[in-house]
Amino acid sequence: MSFPDIVPELKARLPELRGRLLTNQPLAEFTWFRVGGPAQALFMPEDENDLAYVLRNLPPDTPVTVIGAGSNLIVRDGGVEGLVIRLGRGFNEIAVDGTRVTAGCAALDAHVARAAQKASVGGLAFFSGIPGTVGGALRMNGGAYGGETKDVLIEARGVERAGSLRTFTNADMGFSYRHCSVPEDVIFTCAVFQGRAGEPDAIAAEMAAIKDKREASQPKNRTGGSTFKNPPGDSAWKVIDAAGCRGLKVGGAQVSELHCNFLINLGHATAADIETLGETVRARVKAHSGVELEWEIKRIGVSS
Repeated sequence: MSFPDIVPELKARLPELRGRLLTNQPLAEFTWFRVGGPAQALFMPEDENDLAYVLRNLPPDTPVTVIGAGSNLIVRDGGVEGLVIRLGRGFNEIAVDGTRVTAGCAALDAHVARAAQKASVGGLAFFSGIPGTVGGALRMNGGAYGGETKDVLIEARGVERAGSLRTFTNADMGFSYRHCSVPEDVIFTCAVFQGRAGEPDAIAAEMAAIKDKREASQPKNRTGGSTFKNPPGDSAWKVIDAAGCRGLKVGGAQVSELHCNFLINLGHATAADIETLGETVRARVKAHSGVELEWEIKRIGVSS
């Protein structure tokens, strides 16, 4: 579907805008699943000040949605109403000072790990196992292979919906398992992580081991990463497997045979296929074991 074109009105309202503003921009290309409808308006800010300017002057009733690398995201087939914001080149710099690493929120987690390794900074190698951006890691307390964002974050900076800049300490983030309690309308722009002195060769070996584990246990198809959060005291894949869902299909979507907490696009899936498959899995697990699986994948937009 396509939405009414709101870009001319927004441009008239935002004469000092410097980033790109596109109308009815398809979003499937920005997601790992490669499915979903368009953004009514897609904004890629030039830098933090540009982002703050737009948010400060945007009509208060305009919905705002933020996307990152799209590695843990389903965009529904009808698309996303309002303004979708995707941080780009102005938010992907990584700098190392001693054992502290400062990264823009569009930087890939794997690039943070690599920059730290090259600078002899240990403690951040786990980021190499998270397929997303720093912004997503902050929002979801991203973690893998024994480490979580909460373990290494010093502070994060973000822009509130009203356009004001705020800095959040680790304690301010309210981290818990795959969650932070910072209001959803805050758009993170930058983070500072604390590592420790390390040996580049040892860190590289740690990252190589993580890569090997990922490649051996996770599908290479179009996917969205871990679909559901691990239930307390258990693993999502185990309860899904026990409920007989391994290999289950809906349309062009399938529960991975290799790792059944992954849903995959066989090449012709719609977003509705993938989401329906996920809900079918949830229902079967609930019926089999009483476990209420919670989505880890973020789902945005409207159905077609």
